[in-house]
Amino acid sequence: MPLENTPSLPPLTLYLAAPRGFCAGVDRAIKIVEMALEKWGAPVYVRHEIVHNKYVVDDLRAKGAVFVEELDECPQDRPVIFSAHGVPKSVPAEAERRNMIYVDATCPLVSKVHIEAERHHEAGLQMVMIGHQGHPETIGTMGQLPQGEVLLVETAADVATLAPRDPERLAYITQTTLSVDDTAEIVAALVARFPAIIGPHKEDICYATTNRQAAVKAMAPQIDALLVIGAPNSSNSKRLVEVGARAGCPHSVLVQRAADIDWAQLAGISAVGITAGASAPEVLVDEVVAAFRARFDLRVEIVETAKEDVEFKVPRVLRAAS
Repeated sequence: MPLENTPSLPPLTLYLAAPRGFCAGVDRAIKIVEMALEKWGAPVYVRHEIVHNKYVVDDLRAKGAVFVEELDECPQDRPVIFSAHGVPKSVPAEAERRNMIYVDATCPLVSKVHIEAERHHEAGLQMVMIGHQGHPETIGTMGQLPQGEVLLVETAADVATLAPRDPERLAYITQTTLSVDDTAEIVAALVARFPAIIGPHKEDICYATTNRQAAVKAMAPQIDALLVIGAPNSSNSKRLVEVGARAGCPHSVLVQRAADIDWAQLAGISAVGITAGASAPEVLVDEVVAAFRARFDLRVEIVETAKEDVEFKVPRVLRAAS
C-alpha cells in the first residue's frame, strides 16, 4: 500500500537582524539582580522593572526578586536595586536617609547623559531634553536637575512652543532609545530656532539603539513583514517597529513572543525579517524561529550591519562578593 504524500510546507526566507537583542546595559542590569540575590539572598527588591521585558522580569521574580514602583514599598532591611533606566536624584537620597542597602543598575550610557546634564547646569545652561514623557529614563534624567531646569520636547512641533529662560543659554540631551531619524529632525528644529544651543559631546542615543535600527533599515527592502520581539513598554523595541515601517516594510509589528504572532496576517508572504529589542533575550528569538520552522520550509539569512563587543562592569559592591 503506497504511503500518503506529506503536504510540503510553503517556502519562506527569514532574515535575522544582527545585532539584535540584549545590549551591554541590559546584560549588566540582569547580572546585578542575579548577583545581589547570590550575595544577600531572597528577597531582593527592584524599583521598577529592571528592564522592559516580561520574560526577564518573570524569570528574576521566580529567583526571588520583588518588583515595586516606589521606594516606600521596600522594607528598610532588604537591598533595593534601581533599574537600568535610571532614577531621579531624590531616590538614592531617600534610600540613604533610610539607611538602606541599594545598588544602582542604571546603564552607564544613561549615566553619561546624567553627567552631561549636570555639567551644563553647572555652566549656567538650561537643558532641553528630547524624550518620551512618562518614560522611566526621561523621568530619571530630568530628575537629576532642579525643577524647571529641564524642558521636555517629544516632537519637532514641540520646539515652537518652548519658552526657555534665556534662548542664548541652552543645551540639549536625549533619551538613549529614540529613533535616530526622528531625533535628527528635532535637533534640526532646535538648532534652527536656537542657533546657540549646545549639543552632546558624543551622541546620546546609545550604540545598541543605533545598530538595531541600522540592521532593520538594511533588511526592510527585502522583506514583506517585520516582527520585532520586545515588550509594549520598551521604547527601543517600539522604535524598531516604526523604523521598519518608515524604511518600506508594509507590515511591521511588535510581538512579545511566538504565541503573539498572527499567522493569518503572514499568509502568502515569502520573506520575513526578525529582530529583537535591546531588552529581549535570545531565547525568545529562538522560540519565534522555531515557530516559523514548524510552519514553513525555512531558509535563514543573517543581515549583519555591525559587531558589538561592549561590556560594562557590575558595581564594586557585587564584584567583591563574587
